[in-house]
Amino acid sequence: MEKLHLPAPRIPLSNASTAAFVILSMLLTAFVFLAVYPNEFQLQSLVAGGCEPRRLRSTNFLDPVALPAPDPQLRILIGVLTVPDSYQRRHLLRDAYFLQPNLTVNARIDILFVLCGLTTEEQRVLVAIEILRHGDIMILDCEENMNEGKTYTYFSNLPGVFNGSTGGEPAYDYVLKADDDTYIRLDALAKTLDGMPREDLYMGLFIPCKNITDRMGWMTGMAYALSWDLVEWIARSEIPRNHKTLPPHGEDVVLASWLRDASLGKNRFDMNPRMYDYYEEPTPCWSHDFIPDTIAVHKLKNDTKWAKTLDYFNLTVGLRPSNLYNIYQLKQ
Repeated sequence: MEKLHLPAPRIPLSNASTAAFVILSMLLTAFVFLAVYPNEFQLQSLVAGGCEPRRLRSTNFLDPVALPAPDPQLRILIGVLTVPDSYQRRHLLRDAYFLQPNLTVNARIDILFVLCGLTTEEQRVLVAIEILRHGDIMILDCEENMNEGKTYTYFSNLPGVFNGSTGGEPAYDYVLKADDDTYIRLDALAKTLDGMPREDLYMGLFIPCKNITDRMGWMTGMAYALSWDLVEWIARSEIPRNHKTLPPHGEDVVLASWLRDASLGKNRFDMNPRMYDYYEEPTPCWSHDFIPDTIAVHKLKNDTKWAKTLDYFNLTVGLRPSNLYNIYQLKQ
């Protein structure tokens, strides 16, 4: 007689056992997803972050989705004024700032790339991808320009964007405007500003050279810092609102004229020789060879100048040997 094989009887699970099984399965699935697709989790985190700029640097060397160090004693915003099509420059700057050593003071430095309105479908898509990936783009309501009011639009928009985000405290202690051909050493900047007044401050490379008492002088547009109270003043005052340009002068001269007309920016600090132009030929005062305590180097107009600058400041020091490359063996 053929033996009849019957299926084993099913043992019904209790509601508690079923719930535990489902939760365990979900946790296991989430763990596998995070392990295999970490970038997708990072992307969603950045999207959920809204308009707040990504914390590129704080006292600790941050994971891309980690929270900033609690209660920094010094808060700095660097706005790099650039144009939508400068994708390669923005990627280089992100790498250059991310790979700098940890800050040695309890500070947080946020970096935004500041654009005027987008004008092409290509820009709309590619800049949107940058925003999703990095969260470090600010788009102003203006036509792209260098000396036709973009600096005013940048500073005057900041209080409306950030006030209220820190529970009544100023959003930042200092705000910088910087060119995208300027390399700023973040720790040198933070240590320098940490010992300066938090109000009525105007800091940068002063022209005329080494003559900070000259009332008609100005900080060059390579990179200059204002204390937050001056940023708020720019946003509400009619002086800058009615004098956004001063042909044929550049935006840096225009900003200095605002402060002069209002008798502001009396805490002036000239960072010569620690802020300077890349050295190519002898120029009066503001161009020289690299020095160890540099704050900023300007006029890095091509990849060769960037490479020499980043090499001098040992940005590749963390590179480890690998079977994947021999980066020091160059082809002739």
